[in-house]
Amino acid sequence: MTLTQDNDEPRVVFDDLEIGEIAADLDDQEPEDVIAWALEELGDRIAIVTALQADGMVVLDMATRIRPDVRVITVDTGRLPEETHRFIEQVQAHYPDTRWDVLAPRPAEVAAMVLERGADLFRTSVADRMRCCQVRKVRPLTAALRGLDGWFTGLRRDQWASRAAIKKVELDHDHDGIVKVNALADWESGEVWDYLREYDVPVHPLYDQGYTSFGCAPCTRPIEPGEDDRAGRWWWETGAPKECGIHCPIETGTFEHHADAIIGGS
Repeated sequence: MTLTQDNDEPRVVFDDLEIGEIAADLDDQEPEDVIAWALEELGDRIAIVTALQADGMVVLDMATRIRPDVRVITVDTGRLPEETHRFIEQVQAHYPDTRWDVLAPRPAEVAAMVLERGADLFRTSVADRMRCCQVRKVRPLTAALRGLDGWFTGLRRDQWASRAAIKKVELDHDHDGIVKVNALADWESGEVWDYLREYDVPVHPLYDQGYTSFGCAPCTRPIEPGEDDRAGRWWWETGAPKECGIHCPIETGTFEHHADAIIGGS
């Protein structure tokens, strides 16, 4: 680990060898231990990034037990269901010391996209859907991550093929090499829900309506019996990865890499 100066502000920087050794040490540790390590090492320069789904709520609850004033980032895309807006307020009240950044896309970019391709362009092609995700969700978050040295996610290896190889701690080279902390990487869905019940963590109301993954209202539906947890995301697409681009960005080619692997493998 080294300390650098960026606009007169100290930053924590790891190289690949260091983070590889740390990841190996933390691989069999409990999520709370992984989160505690990150909070100690990165302090105010790490934030929880969450869409307030079950996994992210577990990470948020664990982190607040270590540091009640932890930073939290979520993105209001402009197309979120009303239930999500109300749930954000509920979570903020439940964790009153947390510091929130509710991001929004740039109005001019949204207006230009809608003028060119229509408000529901995500229905026309995977490329248009990804463009909508980029403008409404990915770009606001990418800008926010530039001011951080690390971020917490709720990613798990069993969620989707593109997430199967994630480590609990890794360098995020898609976002300037900051630290990406996936503390729940080796958990399964049952462990997530056991934790939520045990610690009485707030749960998004859409779960009671049959949703298992959710984002923008027009792009998410409840799943059918026997479908996997992410089947309700962009369900009209065939063979496309169930990713918005945050965790495998278009600009770096990582999304295309995952897409080729998943579609080719299927």
